[in-house]
Amino acid sequence: MKKLLIVSFALLTLTLNAQITVPKASPAGKIEQRVGLADLSITYNRPAKRERVVFGDVVPYGEMWRFGANETTNLTTSQALIFGKDTLKSGSYAIYTKPTKDNWEIVFYKETTNWGLPEVWDVKKVALRTTAPVVNSVDVIENLTINIDNIQNSSAVIQISWDKTRVNIPFTLNTKDKVMASIKKTMDGPIANDYHQAANYYFTEKADLKQALAWSTKAVELRPEAYWMSRLKAQIQAATGDYKGAIETANFSIAAAEKDGDQNYVKMNKASIEEWSKKK
Repeated sequence: MKKLLIVSFALLTLTLNAQITVPKASPAGKIEQRVGLADLSITYNRPAKRERVVFGDVVPYGEMWRFGANETTNLTTSQALIFGKDTLKSGSYAIYTKPTKDNWEIVFYKETTNWGLPEVWDVKKVALRTTAPVVNSVDVIENLTINIDNIQNSSAVIQISWDKTRVNIPFTLNTKDKVMASIKKTMDGPIANDYHQAANYYFTEKADLKQALAWSTKAVELRPEAYWMSRLKAQIQAATGDYKGAIETANFSIAAAEKDGDQNYVKMNKASIEEWSKKK
């Protein structure tokens, strides 16, 4: 009976221990960001400084680093990313780095399932290498932090911060080519919104205002009640220097917006008319 009680107690202890969970010393982090038409995500683990000197000590200079802790830091992109003159194809990659005092070498590796560095480094699995300068800061970042910032239609920057070290890795995308191809394809049988979207892109990118105005005019002809479309046409007319035409179109937009009860567009158009009236 005594042995049975001991065994039962041992089993109960094991069961209780199996239910205990504790936080990781380097918690997992994830970034998801759309840049242009591309969907990007970065998964990584975030080690802490803990009053240590990180770079040059915890992370030695001149040696390949797993870039984080625990599982491999991985980047997934739905479209090709361009780093300088080199292109990283769409897909998933592990990220490794070789830090020095002045710059980092960043390596995108095709195998993503390693726990840290691969046991055997295979140069054939290196998809791309790039370098980025180190920026020193007086501010201390406690945990390794990765962000995607400075987001434009065709570019962004991967920002790395830990301790007093900052590294910015800029990249670009062929967003414009994809949008242009989409516009060309859609223009074979466009509706009002297609004309409007194409005109808005050209206007935003300052690509061809004459073409933008032609598309915007077509959109307004097809949907005269769409005051946001006539608003864009007025802006394009003003951008080409036709302030008189811009004011006429803005008043047209105001009438449609008032009919729909959208005072925000009424206010924006009136503000533009006041500005453009000074330039006529």
